[in-house]
Amino acid sequence: MVHTTRPGAVGLHREQMMFASVQDVEALASVGYDALLADAQKRKVLNRDKRRLKRLRRIADRLVPHTGVFRDDAPGWNWQVNLIQESKLNASCMPGGRIIFYSGIIERLRLTDDEIAAIMGHEIAHALREHARERISQQQSAEVGAAVTRAVAGKQVAALATDISRTFFLLPNSRLHEQESDLLGIELAARAGFDPRAAASVWKKMASKTSSSTPEFLSTHPSHESRIADLTEQAVRLMPLYEDARKPKPKPSARLRKQT
Repeated sequence: MVHTTRPGAVGLHREQMMFASVQDVEALASVGYDALLADAQKRKVLNRDKRRLKRLRRIADRLVPHTGVFRDDAPGWNWQVNLIQESKLNASCMPGGRIIFYSGIIERLRLTDDEIAAIMGHEIAHALREHARERISQQQSAEVGAAVTRAVAGKQVAALATDISRTFFLLPNSRLHEQESDLLGIELAARAGFDPRAAASVWKKMASKTSSSTPEFLSTHPSHESRIADLTEQAVRLMPLYEDARKPKPKPSARLRKQT
């Protein structure tokens, strides 16, 4: 049993049982992320909107230094932020800090910076808590070994991207994982000076867009109503952190590495 994170102000203490190795999961995430980017580049949908990409990276630059509240190694991860020009209501942070946003979630929900930070914080929290490693462990690591073997053998990029998408996007997060990421994510955003009340507003917008169907991003998430209520309650508790973060002070030194 391991503790992947410190409890933070939200008091998250759950121990996790891990069977998959950190090395296997990191290898899969690294190869898979590169494959997804290569596939998007081939289809000419990678980082087309430079202004929006800069916006995402600026928000990540504020969030990343505060990941050290939860685990010492996180600020030093090889953080990356990339944008895929597709209409999906989706975003993700793979193990090790590899973030992908789809333009659809920004455009269709008309997200503010605070709302982007709420989503990004939630996805970062999955990586901090190593939820991918935990749920892969629950499947006895079989898919990890197979995917890494295929990657090393030089499988076609598009097919590899499909495998990775299935592993990291389609294997369901449990409701417990979602609740944990809500807690850590909203605290992370508040510590970075983003309004924690924006988390609830994201899900209100999501509810208005998804009444007739459930997008991939929401397929295993709690109901809108319960989530909005929980996030609203947490935001009240975290307002002092947010208000303190808004006070002038020296900026943390940790930042994303320069990306092209």
